Amino acid sequence: MEQKQPGKKNRLTLYIIIAMVLGILTGYLIHEHSSPETIKSFSTNIRILTTIFLRLIQMIIAPLVFSTLVVGIAKLGDLKSVGRVGGKALLWFVTASLVSLTIGLVLVNFFKPGEGIDLSNADATGAQDLVGKTTEFNLQKFIEHVFPRSVFEAMATNEILQIVIFSIFFGVATAALGDYGKIIVRGLEAVSHVILKMVNYVMNFAPLGVFGAIAAVIATKGLVVFYFYGNYLLYFLVGIFVLWAVLLFVGFLILKGRLKGLLKRIAQPLLIAFSTTSSEAVFPKLTEELERFGCKDKIVAFILPLGYSFNLDGSMMYMTFASIAIAQAYGIQLDTGTQITMLLVLMLTSKGIAGVPRASLVVVAATCAMFKIPPEGIALILPIDHFCDMFRTATNVLGNALATSVVSKWENSLEN
Repeated sequence: MEQKQPGKKNRLTLYIIIAMVLGILTGYLIHEHSSPETIKSFSTNIRILTTIFLRLIQMIIAPLVFSTLVVGIAKLGDLKSVGRVGGKALLWFVTASLVSLTIGLVLVNFFKPGEGIDLSNADATGAQDLVGKTTEFNLQKFIEHVFPRSVFEAMATNEILQIVIFSIFFGVATAALGDYGKIIVRGLEAVSHVILKMVNYVMNFAPLGVFGAIAAVIATKGLVVFYFYGNYLLYFLVGIFVLWAVLLFVGFLILKGRLKGLLKRIAQPLLIAFSTTSSEAVFPKLTEELERFGCKDKIVAFILPLGYSFNLDGSMMYMTFASIAIAQAYGIQLDTGTQITMLLVLMLTSKGIAGVPRASLVVVAATCAMFKIPPEGIALILPIDHFCDMFRTATNVLGNALATSVVSKWENSLEN
């Protein structure tokens, strides 16, 4: 059976690529040869395919995070081990976040993409909903977002960070129970294997989800959006390229020759994350591939859920890039001190918002308001945001795969 896996994996990757191409062609034909009403109807209906796929994935995230994290912590053994592994993960997360934010800050000041944005192309309607969410970001709301009121509520809403908090307490308590705890660990270990088996079934829907996502956005925006926002997207991609180069270089220094094997393992999750713009869509598959790569299950179960809340490298880079680009578009000059303050604010306000749809833009709008930049300015970058989101989502997945592998290496828990 194991011999057949690579063929199945390659076929699914091929189907996803075909789905992306068909999505672009279908969306383009609808955009060019249909009335606005037809385009709107088509986009709404075709997105149902993506909705089905994402909901199937979301259905298994909470039980997977809970079962694998509790088992992982119980196997780590005690609070000292949990603290040591958590400390190493935090070191990577904070460093990677600062590097990502700084790259965005440096490049946006060098290229000045905001100066080339035409104010007449703003998507004001799409911005209204996002600007309305900016009031959510204060200390009270942040604390509520981190600490669960009810584990069932957290699981129902897929609040990964809250599930992580509950699972840490549950896992430590389970480990402290001794023999009674071992019964629970064995049961939850079985549950995690069942969930991972479900992942293989759900992934068969990925090409349909990819087709729906791509076709809908091309039908609505058309390919012409690339002409208007070519420079903005190009400069952002330079930033993504630099960030990937830095992440992969550091990964190579630590993982040496194993890096190539890691990239092969995560190629399919990267492609799915890229085409659906959803990190959540690949969480279960990424868990499985990292364990196959050689990371111990207890490390994967502990680091990956934390990374999904605290280690969003692509989103981080985009936040400084987009915030200052909006200021440039409005002709607002920000001195170096103000920009560094903005960087530190983004470092804090961006944590734990992985479950918020288009979280990066919500944080950008909130930050703009804080620094007297019109938060409605996100309307300027909304038309091209879907395509930026594809790259930053894939980067988030790469960053978390590297973080998990690197911590495994530091803990001498990376099998050959």
